[in-house]
Amino acid sequence: MQQRRLGRQGPMVSSLGLGCMGMSEFYGPTDEVESLATIHRALDLGIDFLDTADVYGPYTNEQLVGQAIAGRRDQVVLATKFGIVRGSDPLARGVNGRPEYVRACCEASLKRLGVDHIDLYYQHRVDPKVPIEDTVGALAELVWQGKVRYIGLSEAAPATLRRAHAVHPITALQTEYSLWSRDPEDEVLPTCRELGIGFVAYSPLGRGFLTGRFQKFDDLPAGDFRRGSPRFQGTNFQKNLDLVRKVQEIAREKGCTPAQLALAWLLARDNDIVPIPGTKQRARLEENAQAVGIAFRKSDLARIDAMAPKGVAAGARYAETGMRLLDG
Repeated sequence: MQQRRLGRQGPMVSSLGLGCMGMSEFYGPTDEVESLATIHRALDLGIDFLDTADVYGPYTNEQLVGQAIAGRRDQVVLATKFGIVRGSDPLARGVNGRPEYVRACCEASLKRLGVDHIDLYYQHRVDPKVPIEDTVGALAELVWQGKVRYIGLSEAAPATLRRAHAVHPITALQTEYSLWSRDPEDEVLPTCRELGIGFVAYSPLGRGFLTGRFQKFDDLPAGDFRRGSPRFQGTNFQKNLDLVRKVQEIAREKGCTPAQLALAWLLARDNDIVPIPGTKQRARLEENAQAVGIAFRKSDLARIDAMAPKGVAAGARYAETGMRLLDG
């Protein structure tokens, strides 16, 4: 497994990380035994960058990851997040960036993960009611205390990034980025590169849609949160299948799977981008890992860009409640 540096002064991590969210909820039935085996296999393959958050489960995903890395902590660059608040309504989400909340969340995550420090601690969503300077100031205190090594933000707008970075260096920004979500190329990626901030691409496979696994809405498991996602709805689903078929066509020509093509495309964008495809199965993990060996000619990249221009996907990234949590 190749490695890349996160940001100008951040840690070296595997070129592909592992998103662990789906091991605990959101994407249909879970299997703790297979999930633990998947994390162990990732480490064996040299995939050392693990991504979780307190909101996944909630809380149980951090516990699962902590269990998986017990005895192997020195092999892991561990990322988790705080800031999204869940209540009694399973669909409702709030955001909290108050300094006292930051400190309390960090202590709770350290305990659940069973570690004495978090390598990369993200604010999961920007709190519009709390100045970003206050939130990052609290995160900086955690760095000085040795409880956090590096600070990250998720789904932060360029102006927010600049304000945050002026308080304490931001190591990484995590934002959705894939063949069907190319918005970061307009302003977010250029800002990251100007400031020396690494870019972590979540949902690099379009929440599984780009793999070609879903050919009709009923292919989604019961209770799967994607059933409420605009891009998986009605005519949007059918329009987005057109993109998937084009991805499949090029993948066949390259002798790889659609998932590998989508990941290799992201890796080829530049060496400051680290995709974190999520999976809860070893077979999918091993398939994804092979994407690092796929090379593109300039003509390949031009063809892919023409096939999947910005704005190609039909439908918003999230339902209305999720879109309201995005910064800017």
